[in-house]
Amino acid sequence: MESRFSVLKAGVILLMVGATLGACEPNSDPLNCGTDGALAACLKPTQTPEYYVEQAELYFNTMDRTQDRDLAPNYSELVARWEWPPWLKLTAYNREVITATDLLLRNYPSVIPERDCRAFDVQPFARCRVVFYYDDEEHEGRGCPIYEEFVFNDAGEVTFIEAWSDLPGMLPMDAQADPWGEGEGVTRLSTRVPGLGRADGRINLSSVAMVEASKTDSDVDDFRNRAFDFYGTWVEELEAAGDDMWQRGCGWTN
Repeated sequence: MESRFSVLKAGVILLMVGATLGACEPNSDPLNCGTDGALAACLKPTQTPEYYVEQAELYFNTMDRTQDRDLAPNYSELVARWEWPPWLKLTAYNREVITATDLLLRNYPSVIPERDCRAFDVQPFARCRVVFYYDDEEHEGRGCPIYEEFVFNDAGEVTFIEAWSDLPGMLPMDAQADPWGEGEGVTRLSTRVPGLGRADGRINLSSVAMVEASKTDSDVDDFRNRAFDFYGTWVEELEAAGDDMWQRGCGWTN
């Protein structure tokens, strides 16, 4: 009897040790797929390539005075837009804000005749190179080149928009070697924000995954802080940008 008890006791101890070791093992999936902290790369396209290109085109139509500016893309409820300096970083957080800023931009009438939007089978599913032209006398005839990417959820809604000046030294990749950011080492934020890889692409600023990511990724931390205080941080960023923001962002010399 004692021998059997010893064997049983040893078995229980081994099971407990195994469970403890299993709990301590790091998540074998660095993308955290299937969790609230899932990263964007977890998702696969659910729409046609033409759909993703159309949604990107509709986004630029909202800022093009020659197009129907009231016909916007399918934005998710918590859509975010991040524009890298010299632009103003977090320039929209949620559907109402991005719609309001679309209306505000009508005070700066522009046309976007030069567009090259393409679909990809990994996030971001749509990526564009465009050139804005503004109607005011000071900027007339001078283009402002922008590289922009769009992340989508499974419903085909835009969840994250990320933009850079399409100028040397301002892009997240070497445009000559990798014009569409398909290689390794592209420094985009969209693939590092927890929650964008959920089926609904919904970001939770207070989730454990977001808090943990903020501890090790300064860009995610910056995004999170700005999202908690969108208007306050946006105004501060605008004031700090200076009067030469457009010159720097568009590559204008004067």
